[in-house]
Amino acid sequence: MIYHLFQYFEHLGWDFPGMRLMQYMSFRAMLASVFAVLFALIAGKKIIRLLQKKQIGETVRDLGLQGQIEKKGTPTMGGVIIIGSILLSALLFCDLTNIYVILLIVSTLWCGALGFTDDYIKVFKKRKEGLSEKAKLLGQISLGFLIGLTVWMNSDIKVFQKQDVESKVRALSEEVTAAPGDANFVDEDEAVKSTKTTIPFVKNHEFDYGSLSPVGGAWGWYIKWAIYVLMIVIVITACSNGTNLTDGLDGLAAGTSAIVGIVIGILAWLGGNLINSDYLNIMYIPGTGEVAIFMSAFVGALIGFLWYNSYPAQVFMGDTGSLTIGGIIGVSAVLIRKELLLPLLCGIFFVESLSVLMQRAYFRHTRKKYGEGRRIWSMTPLHHHFQDKKEIPGAVLIHKPIPPHHEAKITARFWIVGIILAVSTLALLKLR
Repeated sequence: MIYHLFQYFEHLGWDFPGMRLMQYMSFRAMLASVFAVLFALIAGKKIIRLLQKKQIGETVRDLGLQGQIEKKGTPTMGGVIIIGSILLSALLFCDLTNIYVILLIVSTLWCGALGFTDDYIKVFKKRKEGLSEKAKLLGQISLGFLIGLTVWMNSDIKVFQKQDVESKVRALSEEVTAAPGDANFVDEDEAVKSTKTTIPFVKNHEFDYGSLSPVGGAWGWYIKWAIYVLMIVIVITACSNGTNLTDGLDGLAAGTSAIVGIVIGILAWLGGNLINSDYLNIMYIPGTGEVAIFMSAFVGALIGFLWYNSYPAQVFMGDTGSLTIGGIIGVSAVLIRKELLLPLLCGIFFVESLSVLMQRAYFRHTRKKYGEGRRIWSMTPLHHHFQDKKEIPGAVLIHKPIPPHHEAKITARFWIVGIILAVSTLALLKLR
């Protein structure tokens, strides 16, 4: 809104010191991040008091984990702090006519409503299971199809061909001096619809989903877009669930997601600028610079939330928060065509999800084969494996570490691994 207000001032011909600062994406990104942090800090305290007053506390099952029972009654559904901070900051500083911003706002509201419903059932209906797995998957898959079909059919979502970018940069070098990251000196009508995405270790950092189509011609065109949409659905669903599974220790999901959000913001800022994208030889996608501003608000909201969620947590985000931040990560990665980098960038979420899937599959296999279920780890998701807990009856392939670790140490070490993965992801920009 502030961005559009300043545009209106310029249209009126007004001129006062600092009026053109809102034209700079870097300046708006900083404002969005700072505002989101401050809003989360100020509003978070009041929201926590309200949750305590309404007795909206966490229901804890005794799994034998150290310090688990002490968490009982801690306010949950704190994800509303994150959602409110992100949305308000984005509404103030993003270009609300930008299709990428619109899709991210819709995704935030969609996943927030899905998570809120799940938490509401757990807290108020006293049904510990909340929404069924099928209901959650249906909601996530529906969002995936909405985003995928919009990427397919919306005329504003386009990319530039490599050769077009190179020719434009040569022309610009003779005519103007650009402000990297803050302006784009191209006619966006020259961009094209494409099923290309970013992939590491190849010369041009690009992979076309169309190459997976078994046929060519008109049918091949439809098939390649169907493959792309299906991939988008898988990515968004996986990210949302992965973040949800990682939310098990104080500060773990919020801190890890903030690290991921920083990298996605950087990639969006670089890919949305003609000169930077040409220099790094990455895909140029007009308009995605606004994604960097949204992700700045995202990171700011998570940092502000961590003030209250770090050990010992004063509030939990609940599914209201975890499903939302996972959905935002998945959608933003898809929009900037970096979804194939997520297994590395979101390695923590990936391994956490994989540990649960492997545990379930191994337990069912051994129960069928030996008459009793056996486990790979002492407990999943994986972060619980490292905690002090009671031994679970039955054979375990990988026993808990001795001595077990405190949850604050586990969280810090997972953050360190997340930072290493984030730096590695950015390093891939120069590996061909």
